[in-house]
Amino acid sequence: MNRTCPRCGAAFACGAQDAEPCWCNTLTLSEATLRALREHYSSCLCAHCLRQLEPEGANEQRFTAL
Repeated sequence: MNRTCPRCGAAFACGAQDAEPCWCNTLTLSEATLRALREHYSSCLCAHCLRQLEPEGANEQRFTAL
């Protein structure tokens, strides 16, 4: 499914509904980042934005589609 990132406006492929795991399952985000994302966005962000929002070495928790 093609989507538009609500943060930057870029088009990206969302695999949340695909049979295979989505690319976002390879990212790890802290619980604080996940909470902030859910508070500010009602849909998925692109990989570039997700990588920008999570600092290196943060507590890891598997991202699940919003």
